[in-house]
Amino acid sequence: MSGDDETQEQTIAEDLVVTKYKMGAEIANQALKKVAEAAAAGVSVLSLCQKGDEFIAAETGKIFKKEKDMKKGIAFPTCVSVNNCVCHFSPLKSDPDVVLKDGDLVKIDLGVHVDGFISNVAHSFVVGATKENPVTGRKADVIKAAHLCAEAALRLVKPGNQNTQVTEAWNKIAKSFKCSPIEGGHAVSSVSSLSKPDHEKAEFEVHEVYAVDVLISTGEGKAKDGGQRTTVYKRDPNKVYGLKMKTSRTFFSEMERRFDTMPFTLRAFEDEGKARLGVVECAKHELLQPFAVLNEKEGEFVAQFKFTVLLMANGPLRITNSLFEPELYSSEHDVEDPELKALLQSSASRKAQKKKKKKVTFRLLGCCCFLNVFSGFLPTPGFISATTGFKDGGERHRTGDGDRSCRVDFNQRRQKPDDPKNRRHHFFLSRLSEGLDGRSCCERL
Repeated sequence: MSGDDETQEQTIAEDLVVTKYKMGAEIANQALKKVAEAAAAGVSVLSLCQKGDEFIAAETGKIFKKEKDMKKGIAFPTCVSVNNCVCHFSPLKSDPDVVLKDGDLVKIDLGVHVDGFISNVAHSFVVGATKENPVTGRKADVIKAAHLCAEAALRLVKPGNQNTQVTEAWNKIAKSFKCSPIEGGHAVSSVSSLSKPDHEKAEFEVHEVYAVDVLISTGEGKAKDGGQRTTVYKRDPNKVYGLKMKTSRTFFSEMERRFDTMPFTLRAFEDEGKARLGVVECAKHELLQPFAVLNEKEGEFVAQFKFTVLLMANGPLRITNSLFEPELYSSEHDVEDPELKALLQSSASRKAQKKKKKKVTFRLLGCCCFLNVFSGFLPTPGFISATTGFKDGGERHRTGDGDRSCRVDFNQRRQKPDDPKNRRHHFFLSRLSEGLDGRSCCERL
């Protein structure tokens, strides 16, 4: 294999790649559901983050076991950000504990990868919300706005459209609910082509994979570093530096071996103290990119929805799901723009592809019955009896192998079709699925 073939980028044009994305997405969906179900008043954020990461590690360890060199696992560590905290809150055991209470607006964000193919998902909800006691006010406004932004994006991510069309729609939807998109949010970014900056103007293309990340605020949308400890980092493969401290070198070596260029949390290291020490020199010399904990103004609320979409030939395929329950949120605002309303009311389903029917054809030539089928077809005795009733006392037929032959007595087979001795294959199967046309599989002597 040439060097070009080895480095050729794999896309979702390949079935195996789609399968890996879907497997990762299924694990991400399950992890999100488990964390969301466990998020109740009195539960610590740390325990929720641990639950999500442990589930992902366990489930990805069950797939592709024979592929020893295949990397799989956490693509983004579980983060649980509450109320005005925008994103990336994933505390360590040594950090002050944060405990959820009724009425908290919670955002869960996580990601899974299988062989480097990433599936991301995020969801927002209010602790304690029920159908009998739905959420109202600003929390309901921001969650509904963020949800509708995600739904609009799903309908706009299609070939020929641009990412700027999505952000324009988001601005209008947020304004309808008197909210604002978070400035500098990820918006819609390609996860299959990491060479493009997240905010570069780009056109959506078939066989690309996109992460749609919606962050909406009840405030001005200006997120700032809140001063909390950064615990999530990612390797920058373009940076090189000779680390001086032994602790830093040990930490960096383990990080590369376990996570490569995927985001990770310091909580994943057995010795948390050494990890906190080792990361300092690595981050200082930009070997690692930090995911700082960002915050809106105190008293404001931020909602997030994120999903991964595969842009297939017949339309967008959303592989990570939303747990949004509209009956839990009641807002006095709604989308008024006619075009946006029509967009949101339109179907997001893909066009069904027509499957070609596999044909089974029969041709009679003299006394020979030629059957063209896909490999694996075995005729029943009744089928043999029904198709051998033409006049021929006994013809000798030869398979295409040239050295195997069988005596075919059609009258005998018709009279005793269930006799095991009469179940020889005088129907010679041609392997059409492997390129054979079947015309030479049987010939008359």
